[in-house]
Amino acid sequence: MSETDTIFGKIIRREIPADIVYEDNLALAFRDVNPQAPVHILVIPKEPIAKLADAESQNHALMGHLLLTVKRVAEQEGLANGYRVVINNGEDGGQTVPHLHLHILGGRPLAWPPG
Repeated sequence: MSETDTIFGKIIRREIPADIVYEDNLALAFRDVNPQAPVHILVIPKEPIAKLADAESQNHALMGHLLLTVKRVAEQEGLANGYRVVINNGEDGGQTVPHLHLHILGGRPLAWPPG
């Protein structure tokens, strides 16, 4: 399966619905359908990159843009008291969709380690 054939590719193309909270020409942010916190939003690049380990030096501007998008969305969601950003990388890292995505988790105190 290519990154464009994933559920995230279908969300980008509007083939399946999502609760989109932010979009620009490089990224899309939407609420997770299985939230792990009161606020659980995924930020994805529109460019298909399967996982963080697949990002290359030519993706450096996009990678920075994704983090600034996280900041913007967190502010928009009122997460002034803090939030967690998670990137799962590969199967052993817990990644279930082969399209790079950043989780924004917040809206309550978050313990570490998670659980």
